[in-house]
Amino acid sequence: MNYLKKDKQKGIGKKLTLAIGIPLICVMAVVAFYVVDKSNSYVAKVGDVKISQEDLNKALNKQYGATVLDTLISDKVIEIEAKKQDVTISKKAIQSQLDTLATQYGSEEALKSALSSNNMTISDAKKSIKTYLLTKKLIEPTLNITDKELKSYFNENKVTYNQAAEVKASHILVNDKKTAKTVLAKLNDGGDWDELARKYSQDASNASEGGNLGYFSKNDMDENFADAAFSLKVGEISGVVKSSYGYHIIKVTGKKAAKEATYADAKDQVKEAVVEQKVNENYSSWLSSLYKKYEIKNKLDDNSSFTSTISSLNNS
Repeated sequence: MNYLKKDKQKGIGKKLTLAIGIPLICVMAVVAFYVVDKSNSYVAKVGDVKISQEDLNKALNKQYGATVLDTLISDKVIEIEAKKQDVTISKKAIQSQLDTLATQYGSEEALKSALSSNNMTISDAKKSIKTYLLTKKLIEPTLNITDKELKSYFNENKVTYNQAAEVKASHILVNDKKTAKTVLAKLNDGGDWDELARKYSQDASNASEGGNLGYFSKNDMDENFADAAFSLKVGEISGVVKSSYGYHIIKVTGKKAAKEATYADAKDQVKEAVVEQKVNENYSSWLSSLYKKYEIKNKLDDNSSFTSTISSLNNS
């Protein structure tokens, strides 16, 4: 894990954003009772009062059933429509989106931990990502995005595309000041940076790579660490720097000056942002119109006027 990057976890609940939030968690909750040992006559007991498997089933179905089924139906409709339109998503695209999520969470291990806490796996995340990307790919051709609209969006949000000054640095992180001073003394005596990083650094995510943190802006990092890093010249090594994570020795290996964005340079990013915005705005109406193409029977909906099941559609 990168010990210094500020927490940038983003909401990934459902609109068109990734359905790795409540819907899939609910799916796990609803099906959880299936793994309970059915040889027992109850799943819990308070004193002599038993809570049966049937009680659990009814409660989960009542609380989550409709929401989960709605999600499963919409996902299945999207899957079927994608097949009809011959729209596919590559494994590479799914992995790229997964890597982006991992970056937002700080590391792949942090993402796995977040998923695990919600009874989910990387495989579950990939399925959700595939549905998300299929939906975007299906909706995007229906959008009418003009160059004028893109330029307007850029002008309104230009500051977000400006390139902040960045520093490329490596660090050696230790738990106590005494050890930090020892490492610094070895460096000052000509010790090899990479070798000392591998031996001493507690940041397991990059110790084997000489503590390389790559490029980062000042706002990306712990304040004390960033202040020290940005004060150094390329090639310079800091003294002992204390942060909320421990004690660091920092080596700056590169710098990029701040740069004002131009529309030409940012156009691809702007288009992606506008597409994302419009897809979210149109998602509900698009999905409703898509539903009209199919006959769906939702047995949890007493008012359902649809007549055939999703499974029959899947076989068509």
